Order: sequence, then C-alpha cells, then structure tokens
Amino acid sequence: MASTEVHVAPEILRILESPAFTELRARRGRFAAILTTLMLLIYYGFILAIAFAPHWLAIRIDGVITLGIPLGLGVILSAIVLTGVYVRRANGEFDALTVKAVRSAQG
Repeated sequence: MASTEVHVAPEILRILESPAFTELRARRGRFAAILTTLMLLIYYGFILAIAFAPHWLAIRIDGVITLGIPLGLGVILSAIVLTGVYVRRANGEFDALTVKAVRSAQG
C-alpha cells in the first residue's frame, strides 16, 4: 500500500506558517472574493435582463444599435478591467507580502 505521507521542505513549512503568508492569504482571498462577487453580479445581472426584460435591451439607441449591445460589451470590458485591477494589486501589495513571507522564513 502506498504511503500518503507528504514530505515538505522545512523552508516551505516556515513560509506557510509565517504571519506574512497568513496575511497574504487573507488579503488575497478577500480581494478575490470581492472581485468575483462583483463580476458575478455584472454577468448574472445581464443574463437576468436578457431573460426577464428583453424589451428593455431591445430599445434602439442609434439606428440598428440596441441597448443590449453596449451593455453586453460592458460585461466583457468589466471582466478585462477587473482582471487589470487584480493584476495591479497582485504585482504591488501581494508580491511585497510574498517577498516578506519568504524573507521571514530565511532568517
């Protein structure tokens, strides 16, 4: 029978147990949950509008362009913008906390 025991290097254990890593996980988790919730609200709000108010999305705003087209593009753009917001914070605050956690495990 194969052993289910996993051996982890002591340096990795020190990183995982460091206060900086705990803080990183908490901050990153909260921020990801906020952005995920926001994106889900935007997306499902649009889907609900399609399902329950298609007449509202069919309002013409310019010739053949209806309100649904810019709103649909807005859903796509919001995903891009929220990804950029996450990447910006990850490259700043989260990377700094990662470096702090690694340094705390080294000495």
